[in-house]
Amino acid sequence: MKQRNPRYGCPRIAQQINLALGLDLVVRRVLAVHYKPDPADRGPSWLTTLGHAKDSLWNVDLCCAESITLRTHWIMVVMDQYTRRIVGFAVHVGDVDGPAACRMFNDATSGEGWPQRLSSDNDPLFQYRQWKANLNILNIEEIKSLPSVPMSHPFVERLIGSVRRELLDQTLFRTQTDLEKKLRAYQLYFNKNRCHSSRSGATPVESSGTKVIDLNHYCWKKHYRGLFLLPVAA
Repeated sequence: MKQRNPRYGCPRIAQQINLALGLDLVVRRVLAVHYKPDPADRGPSWLTTLGHAKDSLWNVDLCCAESITLRTHWIMVVMDQYTRRIVGFAVHVGDVDGPAACRMFNDATSGEGWPQRLSSDNDPLFQYRQWKANLNILNIEEIKSLPSVPMSHPFVERLIGSVRRELLDQTLFRTQTDLEKKLRAYQLYFNKNRCHSSRSGATPVESSGTKVIDLNHYCWKKHYRGLFLLPVAA
């Protein structure tokens, strides 16, 4: 697994093997000896508590990427906090204003319904009058993270980091359409095939037909044009 996916860490490898093969392996036994709980951890945060129901709380944030022609593309990421599912991506070329932010949110969430609450940071892009009016029309309560405290908005920040490490840093894109196509492919992989530490090795979208793979009859399936290889039944 490590040879075929060099960027996977020990916990990810153990969880992926357990998900596919049904083997509860401890890849890094030393973890049990050296791991010490953080004394500052006194339980779940208020944001975690609010998000303990599917589609009750979504997180939204923006990041940017450069094409091979050095054009700046803004990417809006929307995720469901409880399941860690990527709800959708939206891409905009050039500067983002109030109408553009609203259009991106509507594109990213198209066909997904609406949550009760939406968590966003204090970026000026989320302070536009049009943005607030759009959420008011959709009857969505906006929850702001604490100013200058990135850890108050950790879920989508970590997701953006994963998108950068696993996709944007590993591939190139030419146009907005090309980037959107690559993001949709990554979304499919992330939601249905990629295990998550915060979900004890499960995927955001569990399949009822998932079966344990026979060790004597398995093969490697390519995901996202061979960037990721995972075991499946032969």
